[in-house]
Amino acid sequence: MTNITLSIDDEVYKKMRRYSEVRWSDFVRRMIKKRVNELESLDKNKDKESILTMLASEEVLNKDWDNQEDEAWNNV
Repeated sequence: MTNITLSIDDEVYKKMRRYSEVRWSDFVRRMIKKRVNELESLDKNKDKESILTMLASEEVLNKDWDNQEDEAWNNV
């Protein structure tokens, strides 16, 4: 397994520490895997050029990243 390093704001880290029961590395691994799977499914689409154009749209990116799992971070 490959290791990665993330930078997290000190304030967010302090809040994360309050929830020691959460396995944060596992949470991040699952979110990365989910996003990669979504991107791979887009790659299989024949109309790839229009999908890449859509992905470049900031509005679409924000909408796609605003999901239930991500909303949990708002309360951290």
